[in-house]
Amino acid sequence: MLIVKEVYLCHRINHKTKKMKKNLRNILVLAMGLMTTVSFAQDWNADSRTRVDMSGAGDEMSTDQRATVGATWGGSDWSIHGSTNVNYMLGKTMNDAGDAYVMNKATIGVYEAYASTDLMGYASLTVGRQALDYGSGAILSSNQWGANRSTWDGFNLGLNLNVADITLGYASSSEEVSDETGKSNMWLNAAKADGDWSLNLLYMSTTIHGGDAMTAMGLDLTYALMGGDLNLAGSYNASSGYSVEDGDMMSAGATYSVNESMTATANVTQYGETAFNVGSASMGGYASSGSLGYLTANDQDLSIGATYNTFGVDLGATMHMITNSENDVERDVMEVSLAYSLNDNSSLAVKYATDATGDVENTYTWLTLTVRP
Repeated sequence: MLIVKEVYLCHRINHKTKKMKKNLRNILVLAMGLMTTVSFAQDWNADSRTRVDMSGAGDEMSTDQRATVGATWGGSDWSIHGSTNVNYMLGKTMNDAGDAYVMNKATIGVYEAYASTDLMGYASLTVGRQALDYGSGAILSSNQWGANRSTWDGFNLGLNLNVADITLGYASSSEEVSDETGKSNMWLNAAKADGDWSLNLLYMSTTIHGGDAMTAMGLDLTYALMGGDLNLAGSYNASSGYSVEDGDMMSAGATYSVNESMTATANVTQYGETAFNVGSASMGGYASSGSLGYLTANDQDLSIGATYNTFGVDLGATMHMITNSENDVERDVMEVSLAYSLNDNSSLAVKYATDATGDVENTYTWLTLTVRP
């Protein structure tokens, strides 16, 4: 009887040992899987922005929240990137009866989703949804200020050439535009920097299916003097066939570092007889892009400004004096901004702008909290 009990006890011990080994094996397999996933997820990013719009007379206030989370996986010659946008708006608006009520609106969607691969060391190919910015941003750019930023669905072919960084791109959309279905864009961008100077040339062609091609060209130059304390910049943009026919604009400016904390700027921008607007840049004005935006035909903008940084505080002010060679209307725009770094991961900023044309004046005020891990 004693022998039987010893055998039964040994059997129970062996059974528990096998079960522990099985559980340990499962844990090791799961851990190896997680380690493999983490090893491929080489980079991740997150961004949270809360903005309070206090524009107008000050009695209308709305708050929008934009959160972006993204991750990039890749190896030595390939990568995959994906990010998502979550937008939430809380504000007050008026109904037909004139009563104010709270409006809630939440949206979620894909911000960027693309894959990149190396082409035998001679080029790189990126395919998918991308946020793109080229040159001065007057022709093709993403709206990083707004809640709904601009992205492009297509591909970018980057050529590894010694003469310049060349990018050839194509993007298409099936959305209904101007009573026509489908829209496509092609662009060629060449960038070159050497020593104290840099150059960027962008050419873009836009076609709404069934219509003629619309074209735009932008040339941007920069040159550094005095050991980098003085930076000169010039830009020329021209377009044909867009909402503004045969448009053009040019600008020239300088930025001077007064000291380690203070920088002064001066710039002049001149629009042609038919202005300039290609509709694919982040220049929609204060309401949509938080900046001055495109001007009208024959407008000239002379701007002066300064920025000052000390102990985590950034203070900036810019004055725009806009005149028109064809009429006596003058437009004065003033921008003031104050930003403070709360810590290494978050900042708080206030921007105030007044836009006065004759006796009509509009004011804009935004309070922005940005948090990044």
